[in-house]
Amino acid sequence: MNRIAQFYKVSFDQFKESWEDTFPETSSEEARQIYESIMLPRRATKGSAGYDFFSPIDFELKPGETLKIPTGIRASMEEGWVLCIFPRSGLGFKYRLQMNNTVGIIDSDYYFSDNEGHIFVKLTNDTNENRTVTVKQGNGIVQGIFLPFGITRDDEEEGVRNGGFGSTTKIT
Repeated sequence: MNRIAQFYKVSFDQFKESWEDTFPETSSEEARQIYESIMLPRRATKGSAGYDFFSPIDFELKPGETLKIPTGIRASMEEGWVLCIFPRSGLGFKYRLQMNNTVGIIDSDYYFSDNEGHIFVKLTNDTNENRTVTVKQGNGIVQGIFLPFGITRDDEEEGVRNGGFGSTTKIT
């Protein structure tokens, strides 16, 4: 196994800013309690490829509903690797719980962004069976897999990232 990465929590200040942007009714004390309960992603078994990301709160999604969740997690990884975020198999199979961007791509340089590389997930209950998804705090919601990647021989990119969604198209 290649040991190429490490998970960390973002700072409380970064988490609080992101959390209040998504859940503006949250008090500072509630945000602190949520932050303190965040668990770093981990594999369930020695043979697991995916690192489970755990829900920082209880939530319910009725059919067609969407929720953006600031995870409080960031990932430092070696250059040449990417963290791909996928739905957890059971939630997808049982409820059609899907990520809105299908697969999240966390690049190695995202860790250094001005938001500390804070990883968000946006989930939608896309059920065909009119089923409500109920998730308890601490339950796995998505899984992350580290994968190596290559670049073309003539790639000379020197751009530097600062941001998340859409930021790589704004690099000059």
